[in-house]
Amino acid sequence: MTEGQSWVPQGVDVSVPSSARVYDYLLGGAHNFAVDRVMGEKVELLMPHVRSAARVNRAFLGRAVRFMVGQGVRQFLDIGSGIPTVSNVHEVAQALEPRCRVVYVDRDPVAVAHSELLLAGNGNAGVVQADLRDPDGVLGSGEVTRLLDFDQPIGLLMLLMVHWVPTEADPWGLLKHYREALPSGSYLAITHLADDHEDGGSNAAAAQMNQAGGDQVVPRGREEVAAFFGDFELVEPGLVGFAEWRPSGPGDISDDPAMNRVAYAGVARKP
Repeated sequence: MTEGQSWVPQGVDVSVPSSARVYDYLLGGAHNFAVDRVMGEKVELLMPHVRSAARVNRAFLGRAVRFMVGQGVRQFLDIGSGIPTVSNVHEVAQALEPRCRVVYVDRDPVAVAHSELLLAGNGNAGVVQADLRDPDGVLGSGEVTRLLDFDQPIGLLMLLMVHWVPTEADPWGLLKHYREALPSGSYLAITHLADDHEDGGSNAAAAQMNQAGGDQVVPRGREEVAAFFGDFELVEPGLVGFAEWRPSGPGDISDDPAMNRVAYAGVARKP
């Protein structure tokens, strides 16, 4: 694959790795650049089962969405949605209830461009190019106001996303802004890289990514991650390793036990 293919949006810097494109590479996708693949290979050297961990995170997404649909949620906001791959939020939700509405948000132009192609003709789904750290820009965007009714419960997903927000940027205050915008009965799902688990190489991998420039990752401990949910009520089994949140079969779990706990996962309801 060359870096000059037609799918590359104009102005994309192909010399700096992107978290969305590295994740795409680890999931086996084709929309990534040489610099992303190099970074993915470095991460894989430190975390030999990282591809399995990426799959586990994707499996959690499906379980969380199905749970929310089962609780009556019919609209979703997926922030940091990444480059489209199998089992996207709208595919999972609309398979259960075709009237479900979904808005994807990502700052990576490659992710947004491919989401637009995927969603062409789907009137109940849209995409916004915006940064998580601009909550007013996200929540006030045209697609959000067109598709989401903030008088009805919303499922907000931030999967492997908040650990890209540095501590000095106050990610807890940022999450509070989003929580306060949600109506009662809404749900918040988060996965976040852990720094206090039985290490499977994730801390070293995070340091490697940070040294490469581009996106900077900040793993956090359990109490720090739990604080992102504020006064929302965690549903069973609480805040656990992302493979340990209601697994339904072998495909939801990594062969490496350390990878099952490399990130925390939780789903919580707004009273």
